[in-house]
Amino acid sequence: MPLFIVIAGILLLFLLIARFKLNAFIAFIIVSLLVGVAEGMDLLKVVDSIQKGIGNTLGDLIMILGLGAMLGKLVADSGAAQRITTKLVDRFGKKNIQWAVVLTGFIVGIPMFYTVGFVILIPLVFTVAAATGLPLLYVGLPMLASLSVTHGYLPPHPAPTGIAVLFKADIGKTLLYGIIIAIPAIIVAGPLYSRTVKNVVATPLKEFINPRVLSEEEMPGTAISIFTALLPVILIGMASAVNFILPEQHVLKKLTTIIGNPALAMLISVLVAVYTLGLARGKTMTMVMDSVTQSVAGITMVLLIIGGAGGLKEVLIDSGVSGYIGDLLKGSTISPLVLAWLIATVIRVCVGSATVAGLTAAGIALPLIGDSGVSAELMVLAIGSGSLMLSHVNDGGFWLFKEYFNLSVKDTLKTWTVMETTVGVMGLLGVLVLDTFI
Repeated sequence: MPLFIVIAGILLLFLLIARFKLNAFIAFIIVSLLVGVAEGMDLLKVVDSIQKGIGNTLGDLIMILGLGAMLGKLVADSGAAQRITTKLVDRFGKKNIQWAVVLTGFIVGIPMFYTVGFVILIPLVFTVAAATGLPLLYVGLPMLASLSVTHGYLPPHPAPTGIAVLFKADIGKTLLYGIIIAIPAIIVAGPLYSRTVKNVVATPLKEFINPRVLSEEEMPGTAISIFTALLPVILIGMASAVNFILPEQHVLKKLTTIIGNPALAMLISVLVAVYTLGLARGKTMTMVMDSVTQSVAGITMVLLIIGGAGGLKEVLIDSGVSGYIGDLLKGSTISPLVLAWLIATVIRVCVGSATVAGLTAAGIALPLIGDSGVSAELMVLAIGSGSLMLSHVNDGGFWLFKEYFNLSVKDTLKTWTVMETTVGVMGLLGVLVLDTFI
């Protein structure tokens, strides 16, 4: 009976979001209340569980995600994203254009939310394709594969960061493992797959082909653009690497542990960006802070959705459902990593949103860690991979791609959906391979 209630709750979540177009946060709250009451909890206790879950989840996340949004906005508004794109394209040349846009998507995608990175970089992709005479999808798909991987696999993006908090995974290790898994996933789903797409011709709308291009004087330098965009990765990654090498009491280890703390790393990165991409470029503090303020408005709903998922997770725990599911799966011969990936995939197909799919799957799969000994960091990446699978008509990213590239639904399924699914499958394979070494 408990498992049936959870399944019914997930189906209701799907209907509320996909069929009735209800806001995902409200849908999470309604489903959490109904699941809790159906499991025999007192209504006021369910409310307490939801509030506790929201508080615990956002308490660990709000600094990271808020500061991450600020950094992404500063990178975009300053022209650093454009500088990175143009410089890499110039350096790699027409023959290796795909690798240039892959690197661009990866570097710019780390500090930026997916939608922001898409809107900023796609017009530049159109410009590059027009200048080189190459097919648009040949240039665009590798960029989008990079953006998608950073969105699904890597902190400080909302879903992987939120899942890491739920599983108490080390964010530094998650980031390092994620980068290792990301490389082959991007290569296969991006440059290799795009070379097979020869019978689909994108004809983007004219308003997308000629974006405003900043002048040389308006953009920051290449080195400072790349350094600022990647600073959170540098700080968090350095702390994790030093943690493996140096003894516990070493002074350098203590220092890197402090600056490599995800929240502090994001704060340091934003402060550096305020200077390097703002004040040093002649902007006033008021102008820079206006940009920062605008960035926070864009993540309010993302934070609420993550909080709602945390509330559902807490209800599943307090009602005993998580323990029940854990007991059911204890005897399973299927790897917890594969099970978590499958759960995320099913929810992704039903709900559409990768963030909602990942966080919902994390709440259900939490008991799988238990006594299995599986790495919490790899569980984060398995769920992140599953949350990208089989994107179709209920996913906002599907329509964003379709409209910008002006494709039919059939051609969008043949290109975008296959690319996203390739990313998801490669992610699972990477997780299983890495699991044999960790």
